[in-house]
Amino acid sequence: MTAPYRLNVRVFWPLVTCGCFALLFLLQGQGADLAAGPWDRSWAAPLLKGSLLLLLLAYLALRYRGWRSSSQRRGCAQDIGHHPQAGGGQPRGQWRRRRSWLEHFYEQQLRLSPHVLGHSKAHVSQVVGEVARAGKAPGRLALRGDFVQVGSAFEQHKVRSPDEFDVLVPLGLPPRLELRVEPCRPGEVGLRGAYICTLRVPPKVPDGEPGGGSNSPAVGPLSEALCVELPGRGRHLSSALVLRWFQGHVQRCLGPVRSRLQERCRVSLAVGPGRPLTLHIVPCSDYVCCHLSMAVRLIPAIPLGEALYLTPLPSSGQLPARLGAFWTLNVSRQEQRLLGWLKDQAPGDSCHLKCLQILKGLRDLGGRTLDPPLEAQWSKILSSTVLKTALLWLLLRGPLHVWEDQFLVKRLEDAVMFLVEGLQRRTLLHVFFGNPSLPEALSLPKVLKEAAPVNLLADFEGPTLDRMALQLLNTWKQAPKIIRMYSGHRYRRKNLV
Repeated sequence: MTAPYRLNVRVFWPLVTCGCFALLFLLQGQGADLAAGPWDRSWAAPLLKGSLLLLLLAYLALRYRGWRSSSQRRGCAQDIGHHPQAGGGQPRGQWRRRRSWLEHFYEQQLRLSPHVLGHSKAHVSQVVGEVARAGKAPGRLALRGDFVQVGSAFEQHKVRSPDEFDVLVPLGLPPRLELRVEPCRPGEVGLRGAYICTLRVPPKVPDGEPGGGSNSPAVGPLSEALCVELPGRGRHLSSALVLRWFQGHVQRCLGPVRSRLQERCRVSLAVGPGRPLTLHIVPCSDYVCCHLSMAVRLIPAIPLGEALYLTPLPSSGQLPARLGAFWTLNVSRQEQRLLGWLKDQAPGDSCHLKCLQILKGLRDLGGRTLDPPLEAQWSKILSSTVLKTALLWLLLRGPLHVWEDQFLVKRLEDAVMFLVEGLQRRTLLHVFFGNPSLPEALSLPKVLKEAAPVNLLADFEGPTLDRMALQLLNTWKQAPKIIRMYSGHRYRRKNLV
């Protein structure tokens, strides 16, 4: 069977161009001969010249259109790779426009100014450092004197505005006390990935010293003030009571901090039931870019060594004291190490953090299309922790060279499909709990290696997850339309981080 004939445009259009110019020069030199026969000399030559000019313009328009189509095909073949399920059967030429919309959305709405972010970090470090030093008191329960910067602003994937920060404030326990951490029993009060913490005096303390004894619990006043009795488990350190003590301690030491920083910034404290302790900072700098008001969430943390901390469960402030004894292992430092290791291994123009920022932006815009009850569920299910976890799983699968910036749209599509499949399976495991595939270079603590896997979607109902999966897929399919409708100048909603 013979192949169908196809016009060779690389030969055809140059021939047409040469022919058009030859006719123009011929008419220019022999214009006088055009009056022969029925032709009128006054209008025959301009008519032919005008026709040739229109032919030239049509050629140039078709040539420009063909060049743009070929460029779009080459660009799509490199960085997008058609996905019939996620793309809805769209022609590949439309993916170039999709990348243009996403890049513009990132540059105009999501990307942070490194200058402003640097100034904001400097203000946060100074103020929180003053608070940590003011709350330090050797020999009793107090602040340890340092702090740990965690969260998206310090991991380089914060979006829109550097106005919210998270900081761990380690606590210093009294001397001659040790911690014993145990995971909660399966099904215990419905908490997953939770731990209980016991304060004990080591056996080496002689019986004659205050608080001594090999089997004695934590020293009297501390045990009475911050420990609760769990049925069948004994007395354990209460995260709710520690959080209440922490709020009062920070309030007491904030006075001298305000006086020392009154010329640099104004500092206030927001305390409320069920809300994290938040430090509000308003700089008094002369620079316009530094007048951004910042909210710093202060999180009390009990150090366990190896860059691992116990922090109160997010709902501990709302639980009764009897149930507020539970803690969670905070792995923010391990996440920072993993992101740093991935950055070293990935290409110099890796787009993995940009992908995470765009996912956050699309999540915020996609929630705008839902009713308020569903929007609240959407924000909880697709929290920044869930989005970052999905991205980390994809990065660990490798290879890392496919994360070059030219493949941005394809990597975003992979992340969306990974999340959709996880929602449909009702499973998205935490990266650091019981995961043997993590790089050995991270040197993870033993408690994380031996921990049971934690499903981040276990607390949500199946039909709700199915609906969120469908909504996420529709948000990705209609991303340019949603960006055009909801990310204009009137859209000023704060991001969820």
